[in-house]
Amino acid sequence: MSFFIKNKGNPKVSKSTHGAGRKSDGDGDKRNKSKLSKRLNEEISSDSETESDPVGKKQRGDDEREIEETAQEKKLRLAKSYLDQLREEEEKRAEDDAFESDLIAGRLQDDVLEQRGKLQRLIAKDLVPPEATEVRLLRGHKLPVTCLVITPDDKHIFSSSKDCSIIKWDVESGKKVHKIAGGRKGTDARHVGHTAHVLCMAISSDGKYLATGDMNKLIMIWEAATCKHLYKFTGHRGPVSGLAFRRGTHDLYSASHDRSIKVWNVDENAYVETLFGHQDVITGLDCLSRERCVTTGGRDRTVRVWKIAEESQLVFHGHESSIDCIQLINEEHMVTGGDDGAVSVWTVNKKKPLTTVKLAHGSRGDPGLEQPCWVSSVAALLNSDTVASGASGSHNSNVQLWKVGQGFRGLEPLFSIPVAGFVNSLKFANSGKFLVAGVGQEHRLGRWWRVKEAKNGLYIIPLKRKAPEVIVATEMEAEQEER
Repeated sequence: MSFFIKNKGNPKVSKSTHGAGRKSDGDGDKRNKSKLSKRLNEEISSDSETESDPVGKKQRGDDEREIEETAQEKKLRLAKSYLDQLREEEEKRAEDDAFESDLIAGRLQDDVLEQRGKLQRLIAKDLVPPEATEVRLLRGHKLPVTCLVITPDDKHIFSSSKDCSIIKWDVESGKKVHKIAGGRKGTDARHVGHTAHVLCMAISSDGKYLATGDMNKLIMIWEAATCKHLYKFTGHRGPVSGLAFRRGTHDLYSASHDRSIKVWNVDENAYVETLFGHQDVITGLDCLSRERCVTTGGRDRTVRVWKIAEESQLVFHGHESSIDCIQLINEEHMVTGGDDGAVSVWTVNKKKPLTTVKLAHGSRGDPGLEQPCWVSSVAALLNSDTVASGASGSHNSNVQLWKVGQGFRGLEPLFSIPVAGFVNSLKFANSGKFLVAGVGQEHRLGRWWRVKEAKNGLYIIPLKRKAPEVIVATEMEAEQEER
């Protein structure tokens, strides 16, 4: 029984053990199968690699051959494109050189014409009168403005007046940048600045120096950028009435009521020489790049061209009364104005004016007792056909723009800008974009009468140009009229 029971129990145990064995065998089989499948996969992948290796080698070889071929083709292509690029660059360079040579030739031609005094840019035909609201008035001087200059870059204006002060203005904003206050009479020793009416001023072509001259026979030199006082020139025996720098240099020419012209070297702070010839007070002076200057002799009714190097002078006659102002249009031509009311254009090659407009600003006074309106200032846009004149007085006081005819013969009125008071100074901007008029209640040289309604200040007058369409239309009209 016990044996039977033992036998009965053993199979159970063995059954269980066998079952466990079978179970474990099943797990092992699974693991073995997974391992085997992995190994097979690895073998397959390695086989596929080995099988595909010669194909890859063939492809790589083909690619290398293709790369070698494209490299050669690329070299050829690059060489061709490089040659094309060189050809294009050479053609462009040739065009640029031709353009530059044309440009240089044009500039040289302009320079030659400018030196000969024959350059005349035609600008006047495109100018149109500005609206009254576009004219700006800058106020800061207590007494009549006597003179002004515009810096070479057209960004600033220097002005002076009978209050002995000098003001530097910003053109764009119209605000004061700096003010050199005037001093009282008798304070010359301790005051840095003028203590008498400032009559004239000039600025060097590089904008470095500003020169001012006053009724006390003094010339003061200032650093234009900072308004710092540098030198004081003495030597004239009368009020200094005219100043001008020679373009491209720091040589300064001064004119005086003592009838003399003096030459100064500002860089060296030195006096050079004195020239005599006028028979009356000198009222105006101007110069450009040549070593010469032009002057007006007031009541001696002469215009003189001074050849500094040769120490000689040319004398011109034409006005019926005192010649009060002068401005060079170019090296050979100039414009003058006088108290006979006439505006004249001259050439240095003729002793008489090329053209004169009498009563350029009309007349004033009762019927039968009319007097011409004084022309107290003139200005010229350098190397162009545009000039301006300013009249003085309470009647017909205005700034008149003129077109100079071909060959500097003839003056044709363009338009006028009404301005109350005495137009004591006129200057064109170097760019030709605006004109500045220095206006006062009195004439700069005296107090013959006073215009109470006038405002002491600077009028900035914009010089507007016609639109291109309008210019084309007017040109076509002109051609049709000629036909």
